[in-house]
Amino acid sequence: MDPVRAPEHLSQVIPLPEPAPQRLFLIPALNEQGRVGEVVREILDRYPDSEVVVVDDGSTDETADEAREAGAHLLAHPFHMGYGAALQTGYKYALRRGVERLVQIDGDGQHPPAEIDRLLERLDEGDLDLVVGSRFRGRGRYRMPLMRRLGSWCFSVITSALVGRRVSDPTSGFQAMNDRTLRFYQQDFYPFDYPDADILIRADYHGLRFGEVGVEMRQGPPGKSMHRGLRPLYYVYKLLLSILLTWITGRRSK
Repeated sequence: MDPVRAPEHLSQVIPLPEPAPQRLFLIPALNEQGRVGEVVREILDRYPDSEVVVVDDGSTDETADEAREAGAHLLAHPFHMGYGAALQTGYKYALRRGVERLVQIDGDGQHPPAEIDRLLERLDEGDLDLVVGSRFRGRGRYRMPLMRRLGSWCFSVITSALVGRRVSDPTSGFQAMNDRTLRFYQQDFYPFDYPDADILIRADYHGLRFGEVGVEMRQGPPGKSMHRGLRPLYYVYKLLLSILLTWITGRRSK
């Protein structure tokens, strides 16, 4: 089964809560027991009339139960399908709900719910379709290992050059978007594993307006990262190749 196409049948198997919220908070989660529940509660404390959706991407711990008990609406993959697939499940669910504003936030507590207002306020100004929370725009001092910092800087330079303006944190997953972005992201091109700088470039080439706001982020849990072992090599190779293809096809479409 194609992991990106699987969410097409969500409306047939998952009852939709009523009424539809004005905004939805999306949390992709894989083995976030001990963390995801607190993130859900923090969001609901700040936005009690909103809906929090946790997409459990095949966790082998108690992530699903913890999220549900904290008050989230749970969508569960039957097995691990990838971070991007979990996001797209949430995007397609939000579109079926008729949501006009979505905020995506990691389930490990790295993205403080206290910073969400900064993203939503910028999005509500109306001139952007997508707002990215940047660790490198002057709020706090986010510490990153040297090699990851160099990689982030490299992709920042590449992305900035291809879209024609400074993009300081193209790999940030802390984002707020409108329904125009949701419709774009629910298409089959969306990667099932690592949606990052390549997706921002593709969005720009297709006329979506995105910008950044500075946010303060927490350090991620020690020893837990999507980029462990040999994954960083695959990640860099895959992302560079995807950026190249996006640039080539984007120039042709223009």
